[in-house]
Amino acid sequence: MKTANYLALLSVFTPATQVRAQQMTSNKPNILWIVSEDNSAGYLHCYGNHYATTPNIDNLAGKGFLYNRAYANSPVCSPARNSILTGAYAASNGNEQMRSNYSTSDRIGTYAGYLRQAGYYCTNNSKTDYNSGSIDPNKIWDESSNKATYKNRPAGKPFFAVFNLMTTHESSIHNPVPAEKLRHDPAKITLAPYHPDTKEMRHDYAQYYDNMEDMDAQVGKLLKELEESGLAESTIVFYYGDNGGVIARSKRYVYESGTRIPLVIYIPEKFKDLYPAERPGQQVSRIVSFVDLAPTLLSIVGAPIPEYMQGHAFLGAKKTGDPEYAFMTRGRMDERYDMSRAVRDRKYRYIRNYMPFRIYGQHLDYLFNAPSARSWETAYKEGKCNAMQSAFWQTKPVEELYDMENDPWEVHNLAGDPALHEVLVRMRKALTHWMIDIKDVGLIPETDYDRFAGGQSMYDYMRSDSCPLQLLIQASGWAVLGNPDDVGSGVKFLHNSHSAIRYWGATGLLIRKESARSAIPELTSAGEDPSSAVATLAAEALWGLGETKPAAAIYNRILLDTVSFDMTDRNFALNSIDAIDCNSMEIKDTIRQFYLKHKSSLTGFARYNAYDALMSEWLLKKWNVIE
Repeated sequence: MKTANYLALLSVFTPATQVRAQQMTSNKPNILWIVSEDNSAGYLHCYGNHYATTPNIDNLAGKGFLYNRAYANSPVCSPARNSILTGAYAASNGNEQMRSNYSTSDRIGTYAGYLRQAGYYCTNNSKTDYNSGSIDPNKIWDESSNKATYKNRPAGKPFFAVFNLMTTHESSIHNPVPAEKLRHDPAKITLAPYHPDTKEMRHDYAQYYDNMEDMDAQVGKLLKELEESGLAESTIVFYYGDNGGVIARSKRYVYESGTRIPLVIYIPEKFKDLYPAERPGQQVSRIVSFVDLAPTLLSIVGAPIPEYMQGHAFLGAKKTGDPEYAFMTRGRMDERYDMSRAVRDRKYRYIRNYMPFRIYGQHLDYLFNAPSARSWETAYKEGKCNAMQSAFWQTKPVEELYDMENDPWEVHNLAGDPALHEVLVRMRKALTHWMIDIKDVGLIPETDYDRFAGGQSMYDYMRSDSCPLQLLIQASGWAVLGNPDDVGSGVKFLHNSHSAIRYWGATGLLIRKESARSAIPELTSAGEDPSSAVATLAAEALWGLGETKPAAAIYNRILLDTVSFDMTDRNFALNSIDAIDCNSMEIKDTIRQFYLKHKSSLTGFARYNAYDALMSEWLLKKWNVIE
């Protein structure tokens, strides 16, 4: 059924048809979701970490089914939740950029809305964070608050209830507890090999293990409440983490530590026809990801699955065959720009970095609240990190390929290994084809969203006749994977009428460094481009070629022109200024004046949404202009 037709059907549900829907769902399962924050699968005992203390989740896994290849499609909460809610990738919806307010297409629905139309009472307790300016939580849920519960449902009505547990959120390690109060011994911690052995690193690990134990107790409490309500044997229970985490290089990064999440599903015997394996207690090796959750819910309850949904049902009547891959995306994380795409099969992970000129460990204000992150940076600056630990503070390769069976920490990049060339090409193609299939909005720089979306969503724009999708794929492919000596293509792309094509021309010339010297005249002209992303990367390329004066002038134009450019434009330019340390006196003064005018916005949690002011503050601190 076409999505538009399905939504039209929903709009004509009358009270009488809703009563009939309720009667039809009288034998449907209740569904309980328990969601924890920022914890990778590796922080649970049932996933093989014997230092973890998670008896309640372990017990649930013993009675249910543990999915050992479950993934978040985005390694951070808001875009991850956008994919969960809609059944479409956040990178397809135009909702990938962390902490943004872009509209989701009217063609896209939510699983909560579909479940309610199928006769379910739907509650959310209480985090929403859907990364969309057009999805109103008050309209999609029967109840969404910190008091929301399935216990308030009308008699005889099946429920779908979400409980979000914040105990393990990244912020839980921002304030160290006294060492003597830790229940897990820092000395017994096994650190990831890419983390230096600092006191702060061990303390944050141990504190996080304590937080996981506390979260597990909350899971136990919710399960006990369900049991005492007499509903346990009529309720399917999902437990999962909302993304990986929480020590630096996990959350926000498309590695296993940032995307592999725990997923345990308990299915009462009453619904054993849904069992994904022969018997409870077994592990399920099927690859699943968040985009699969919405269609799976609809498959379980027997509701139609809209055609726009990009995931695959893994339970129920509409269950599909096992997918070969899971896909992950990384875009802007708060004030920091980066773009990566990843694909995971049963053995390998392939990553494509579209901004290899950015280091992994860009200073991100919220992340660096963690003592462990700050201690890692200090250790690197003091020369106390080995090559593996130092890589986080250096620029990236365009491609990364990891053998997850033999290298679970993803520290040995095999992209250049001739023995794995066929694997590399296969996964490279799979990723490109997926980007075409979902019409990846990441092909457009965020600075230009408003230019193309207008009054619609980026999802709609990418599906319009105005979008040159194939040329975007071609230009972006040339930029990062093309012949390093091919400068002519970049010059040609710089002259295209579409700003995103020009952006990839500038990106590719920046990546080619000295080889792009012959393009200095075109890069200088691109510094006047109406797209700040094009102009910024042209300036960065010029700076690297020794053309520092015209580069600084380009940056200054973007920072001072408040009519043509907004916060997103300034933030993109400030990211570039930081990367090359363009600290000319003129630039310093412009940034200082801007900071003095806007520093009042950097108070409380609001500071994490004032991206340009936040970047200005960081640069001035870095340059010792302010403390």
